[in-house]
Amino acid sequence: MTRSMCALVLVAAWAVPSVVVGAAPPAPSPTASPAPAPPGDVVAVIAGEPFTARQLEEVAGARLFQLRSQHYQAQRQILDDAIATRLLDREAAERKVTVDELVKQEVTAKVAPVTEAEQKAFYEENKPRFGPLTEAEALKRIETGLGQQRAAQRRAEFVETLRAKAGVRVLLDPPRLAVGVAGDPSRGPADAPVTIVEFSDFQCPYCSRAIDTIKKIEQNYAGKVRLVYRDYPLVSIHPNAARAAEAAACANDQGKFWPMHDLLFAHQDKLEAADLKKNAADLGLDTAAFDQCLDSGRHAEGWRKDTEEAERYGVSSTPAFFINGRLLVGAQPYEAFAQVIDDELARAGIAAGPKAAVTP
Repeated sequence: MTRSMCALVLVAAWAVPSVVVGAAPPAPSPTASPAPAPPGDVVAVIAGEPFTARQLEEVAGARLFQLRSQHYQAQRQILDDAIATRLLDREAAERKVTVDELVKQEVTAKVAPVTEAEQKAFYEENKPRFGPLTEAEALKRIETGLGQQRAAQRRAEFVETLRAKAGVRVLLDPPRLAVGVAGDPSRGPADAPVTIVEFSDFQCPYCSRAIDTIKKIEQNYAGKVRLVYRDYPLVSIHPNAARAAEAAACANDQGKFWPMHDLLFAHQDKLEAADLKKNAADLGLDTAAFDQCLDSGRHAEGWRKDTEEAERYGVSSTPAFFINGRLLVGAQPYEAFAQVIDDELARAGIAAGPKAAVTP
């Protein structure tokens, strides 16, 4: 973050006026009438024509939103760190201990040690990541890494209890985009306080990795979250993604979008036309109607429209999620979603969802 610097320049000027006895006082200098101030939403005047903030937003597209999002993330991190510092100082003073002693009592002493079995299990699952390290060196690194992860989570949990105790409210507003959802497949209450709009690609491996996380969110935030699915097939690298999107839309015509959605992601290696038609049969759809729908290509306009809108929103990769208009890109862990969802619920005065446990 840059910090603007201001310089104060003091200029002193001395002028000794000439006085001529009997001379007529000098005529006052003509003063130009000030130009009328432009309206508050005008950011420039071009050849006399106003250029408004709305026009600037339209020209910038998603670029300003992305920059504002980055700026907000930096501000929020600094703010959260400052809140944590103040709360720890306050709690330590109440207990008449130092902050270090408080952290030892509430964090260090309450972090479970990383067992040898956990170290070895992690090592076996991630062996290629450790390259030339010996097994003993890798296990030591795993012990340290998992220990630090657990300590960080325990500290975050403790700070969260202090925030609740102090009634902390964050008023810093995040940037948002108004993302359209009319007519798109959705799950969850239409009036849920949190709406997650997902732009995804049925052939994208990262999108399939997000499925379990999204289902966990829907389970843990039941009644509080609505999920809306929109298409963004990356046709340049995923040749079957567009047809798969059309197949899901054809299944949606028969009320079976989500079963088809799950089947397509579960078998990303089987997205040819024959595979899609077999999926329809397996799901008990009217196969004649489904086949005619798929062969006609009548839902191609749907994914094209979604793609155009996604790009206007600044989406360039999948999966991409807008949580009440706040952008989250990639197959992020559950905690990343929960942090934004909990913040949105807190702003609405609603209790947050359960926290996820640290796993090796």
